Amino acid sequence: MLEAESDISLGARIRQVRRSQGLTQKAFADSLGIAQGYLSSLEAGKKIPSETLLIALTHLYHVDERWLLSGEGAPEAEILISAPAGEVRLSESRTPLLKRIPPEFPRGISAEDVLEYLSIPDTPSGCYAMVAYGDFMAPTIQDKDLVFFKPGEEARTGDVVLVSSKWDDTILRRYRINADGIWLSPDNSLYKPFQPASNCAIIGKVMAVWRKVKF
Repeated sequence: MLEAESDISLGARIRQVRRSQGLTQKAFADSLGIAQGYLSSLEAGKKIPSETLLIALTHLYHVDERWLLSGEGAPEAEILISAPAGEVRLSESRTPLLKRIPPEFPRGISAEDVLEYLSIPDTPSGCYAMVAYGDFMAPTIQDKDLVFFKPGEEARTGDVVLVSSKWDDTILRRYRINADGIWLSPDNSLYKPFQPASNCAIIGKVMAVWRKVKF
């Protein structure tokens, strides 16, 4: 359990977080994707951490950002989903934008899997985000759209889902059930639907899509 101390430096608070987890400098640095020597300099106040590193630290170890930066408030942030130290935690205010989806998803996500954390209003809680590529789901989902998906949601016919495909990739398709069984269909009529193989699995259900529009 972290103790609130407002009269110590940022580096000392980073060291406090590490010690509260019972981690060595090497283990803590590895979890954040930085070198042990760099962490040592941070804790000693000789270097200033980047914003990206601070965001990763607050989410990985469930630390309140305001406390980490200023020493004010409570050290521990309120969580939605708990996870072991070293894994990504979900928060109400930020959504992890994933660089990749590991095979053991949703468990086992590390800081190396997260590109950044997004703060977008009205995003459903418990979601992860990814960038869509290709035109398989056009016009519903277009190339480079931000897709917010939630693991563990029951898929119903007509839902757009993220699935692990028979090509050992993750793809977006529309989930449909008919007399022939389950089908995964693209919204783009140029591509054909297919029935999922036994090794295909639904990773999550799409909850929202954001698109950057050029003017």
